[in-house]
Amino acid sequence: MASAGMTIGDAAARTQCTPATIRYYEEIGLLRPVGRGANGRRAYGHPEIHRLRFIRRCRDLNFPIDDIRSLLDVMDARAPSCLSARDLTLQHLETVRARRIELEALERTLKTMAATCTDACVARPASQCALIVDLAT
Repeated sequence: MASAGMTIGDAAARTQCTPATIRYYEEIGLLRPVGRGANGRRAYGHPEIHRLRFIRRCRDLNFPIDDIRSLLDVMDARAPSCLSARDLTLQHLETVRARRIELEALERTLKTMAATCTDACVARPASQCALIVDLAT
C-alpha cells in the first residue's frame, strides 16, 4: 500500500501505536485530523507517520502530554526554539531524578518489609504474617 494512503492499522504497525492511541492523539490535538479516502477511512501519509513516531518516542521517554504538545510546537515552528525544547527536557530530567529518589526509597522500604517477614517466618510460620501486620499499621 502506498504511504500516502495507509490505513490506521498500517499506521499503527509502522509506529508501534495502537489504532485507539492514534485516534486519541487526534482527539486531543497531538495529531492533526487526516483526510479520508474514497472508502471513508482515514488515510495516513509520511508526515503523520513521522509525527506519530515522534510522539511515541516522547511517550517512551515519559514526557507528559502537555510537554509533548510543546515539543510539537517547537517542531512545527518556522523558526524553532531549540532552547525551549532543551529547557523542557531539562525540566523533565529533574522530574525523572526526583522520581528515581522516590523509587529508591520505596525499594528500601519494600526490602526491609520483606526481610522482616523472612526473619519472622524463618524458623516457623508465624500466627500472623509480619508483612501483613506491617502494612496494616
